[in-house]
Amino acid sequence: MPSRRSLRTPVAVSAVVCAALAGGLLTATQSASAAGARIHDIQGSTRISPLAGQQVSEVPGTVTAIRSFGSARGFWVQDPQPDRNPATSEAVFVYTGKETPKVAVGDAITFSGTVSEYYPGGKDAGLQSVTEITDATWKVTSSGAPLPAAFKLNPSSVPNRYAPTAGDGKSIESLKLRPTSYALDRYESLEGMRVAVADAPVVGATNTHHELWTTAEPRHHRTARGGTLYRSYADPNGGRIKLASLIPFAEQPFPVADVGQKLTGTTAGPLDYDNFGGYTLQATELGKVAGTSPEPETTRKQKSDELAVATYNVENLSPTTPQAKFDRLAKALVHNLSSPDVVALEEVQDDSGAKDNGVVTAGETLKKLTDAIKAAGGPAYDWRQIDPVNDKDGGQPGGNIRTAFLFNPDRASFTDVKGGDATTPVKVVDDHGKATLSASPGRIAPADEAWNDSRKPLVGQFSVKSRPGSRVFVIANHFNSKGGDQSLDSRFQPPARSSETQRTAQAKLVNGFVKDLLAKDPKAGVVVAGDLNDYEFSPALKDLTAGGVLTDQVRRLPAAERYGYVYNGNSQVLDHMLTTRPLTRSDYDIVHINAEYADQASDHDPQVLRIKP
Repeated sequence: MPSRRSLRTPVAVSAVVCAALAGGLLTATQSASAAGARIHDIQGSTRISPLAGQQVSEVPGTVTAIRSFGSARGFWVQDPQPDRNPATSEAVFVYTGKETPKVAVGDAITFSGTVSEYYPGGKDAGLQSVTEITDATWKVTSSGAPLPAAFKLNPSSVPNRYAPTAGDGKSIESLKLRPTSYALDRYESLEGMRVAVADAPVVGATNTHHELWTTAEPRHHRTARGGTLYRSYADPNGGRIKLASLIPFAEQPFPVADVGQKLTGTTAGPLDYDNFGGYTLQATELGKVAGTSPEPETTRKQKSDELAVATYNVENLSPTTPQAKFDRLAKALVHNLSSPDVVALEEVQDDSGAKDNGVVTAGETLKKLTDAIKAAGGPAYDWRQIDPVNDKDGGQPGGNIRTAFLFNPDRASFTDVKGGDATTPVKVVDDHGKATLSASPGRIAPADEAWNDSRKPLVGQFSVKSRPGSRVFVIANHFNSKGGDQSLDSRFQPPARSSETQRTAQAKLVNGFVKDLLAKDPKAGVVVAGDLNDYEFSPALKDLTAGGVLTDQVRRLPAAERYGYVYNGNSQVLDHMLTTRPLTRSDYDIVHINAEYADQASDHDPQVLRIKP
């Protein structure tokens, strides 16, 4: 597996940081002696080495693992004679750059070099650092030494509390580690050491980088299908551990596993840290995949008096996307979603895909999808959408992603009202005591700064074929992403969620538009659907439902079923379907077909809402 580290510039610091200099280097006071240091002296009892920036000489230890690939090669060395302080790690990574280190596992060595702190992704990324040895030399004193026993990660050893707090925007680096009190402190106290998980449940499926997520706390916030549920900011599920492998692929391929399966036996190796998920068990010993994958779900067919509305993030779909993905999406819409009457799509790209050539139309993309649906035995869907202004809606550069509607004209009619375009705001209009739209489809407040570099909501008016005169307003959304937020394992605790400001502004605009509809017709049936990029307990959802005008349907599900996306081992809600009061008692279903699987057509699970307008 190739290394995912880049721009690897170690930063020399000590426990008390004085000032940041250009290039990421820091100056600091020297607070500990390097003479006669052992590894626990190098690691110290905080996140930053007290010997950072100093030279150490002839430090003893045993080589426990080797990274022999990529641009961040090196080896881990652990002291077989630990001290009695649980806060001080007994292992450290010796960085050799692009050179494969000439050592073997089990070598007893003494090493010399510079104590450095490496910040994955760069110091500005806000992550924690890795204490390591650079410019190293070493001597092998003997071979075949027994390896230190691996520290067992389990519910008894991983604290329930996640991280200490330093105050908004402040770093926890200078705080003394309390490994029996906080999960992040426990992992930091084990940095570089051999750790192990036994019979570990998989809570994040194998990805394309040959990584998966397990948990050391199998019963903590378990989902109905075997994952780990992210229920609040207060508890990010500290038992989650990313798993990678140091074993050559030819010797043992990386396990391909889905959420709900497990790695039986022992999985062990040094505990690393990177910018793609934080603490990572770099396995030198891998358990075996056991158990069956959960069955992909299939929702029921809507009844004759129901209108089935779905939402599906199709993940950067364009004509350049392989046909196999179109076929899988089509099969899911026809079979797993039972051919919904209306579909709100997110991440529909323009007809040239990610090529930044000024093309903004998406007719080819939508035709290719609807043709695939028909070939899969589904209805002949029609569609409505509005082309965005080039490069103004965010997403993959050049892709011009947007929301769009599919609808089955045999069961649902679209009320076309001319005038909708990329920059003209749609208004609510009185129609003999009923609400209607100034343009259908239309975009909500597209010039408002809340939508800068983000997708604008698309609203359309539908009616049910079997009920002439019926009106249902569907608002398709794709709020701004969480890009720029500090990670859960950040050195800043609690982590800042800077992207939240824009989403709350977006939520207020959609909430205001729904209020405008209800002001014209208090009985208006409105469905707000899409990828809102936020949780049911977030400020954005609070603002979206403010005044009781909308009900978030996910809150009506049992807690263990409230997820449709899995990120870093956390099963969570990002996609939502919300309704006004006349539609509140609808039948709602998150259809689990993607997020829990290594092989997925999209990283989001679709959702279906069956309403009786």
